[in-house]
Amino acid sequence: MAKKHILIVPGDGIGQEVTEVGKKVLEKIAAKFGHDFTYDEALIGHVAIEATGDPLPAETLEKMKASDAVLFGAVGHPKYDNDPSAKVRPEQGLLKMRKELGLYANLRPIKLFDELLSASSIKPEILKGADILFFRELTGDIYFGEKGRKNNGDTAYDVAEYSRYEVERIGRKAFEAARTRKKHLVSVDKANVLESSRLWREVIQKLALEYPDVTVEYQFVDATAMLLIKDPKRFDVVVTANLFGDILTDEASQIAGSMGMLASASIGDGTGVYEPIHGSAHDITGKGLANPMASVLSAALLLDISFGMKAESEVVINAVDQVLKKGFRTGDIADATTDKSLILGTDAIGEEILKLI
Repeated sequence: MAKKHILIVPGDGIGQEVTEVGKKVLEKIAAKFGHDFTYDEALIGHVAIEATGDPLPAETLEKMKASDAVLFGAVGHPKYDNDPSAKVRPEQGLLKMRKELGLYANLRPIKLFDELLSASSIKPEILKGADILFFRELTGDIYFGEKGRKNNGDTAYDVAEYSRYEVERIGRKAFEAARTRKKHLVSVDKANVLESSRLWREVIQKLALEYPDVTVEYQFVDATAMLLIKDPKRFDVVVTANLFGDILTDEASQIAGSMGMLASASIGDGTGVYEPIHGSAHDITGKGLANPMASVLSAALLLDISFGMKAESEVVINAVDQVLKKGFRTGDIADATTDKSLILGTDAIGEEILKLI
């Protein structure tokens, strides 16, 4: 029996709905395997601003650091999207969390369940067999560099900055993962234009000498964006910078059929954070329409990576697979051929997953 403490941080919008399903999955796994999981909850994002004025209250950060893992929802609210002048924003809590917890490596598995081949807008014969693991650097780049306004506010700037150390530590994690898979790594940059990308490529090239068993391919980000759609099966492990990783993995959600199917793990020096890659989706908040499977699969990553519970993780993934095989869908992954009686809401499809666990 393992005793673990998990912090639930639902955040904003549908984050609160899908994370509730993810928590129920963890509870079911604990009961099935005889583990002792305890839980606490904390605020982040818009709900935290409304309650405390701070997108990442000190209490939340303390709870995160004291937990064995964090199951996270989403942050964001249209109120801030439509007000560029807002000084306090939900996303500030997300960025601060990553920095304070040292979450420099964001792992995003892009794995297609065969039952969802028709859910993507990409041809099934191009998609079938695609299985990509992205390593997105998470605490550097343009998101964390110097930023501001000048010329009376008419000119804005954001500095993209990387240190050799930052590139090496994410690169090493990607190389180690490549060794356990197909021994093929694609490093994505824009070294023909950006100095930060030239440093990135230089560091990865030097690091590659330590991993002679891994074949390394270097691609510009624009070419990668095209090839992900043209030939996704050519990729296995991909490592890239913060901004490029943000954009490319959202694009790659089309490989999996929907952003509602994509989990992620943010890991580094301390507590790992596990979250779906989708946003807060306020247009469907409270309607019971959100797909909770990305949160469920994030819980599977939590079990595997933070707790070393490979068998438990596989049970969760298999339950999702079986639910899809039975024909159950949420609206985002349904198509014209889907039996409408099998299109379920957030809680209902969560219950089907729990039954199969």
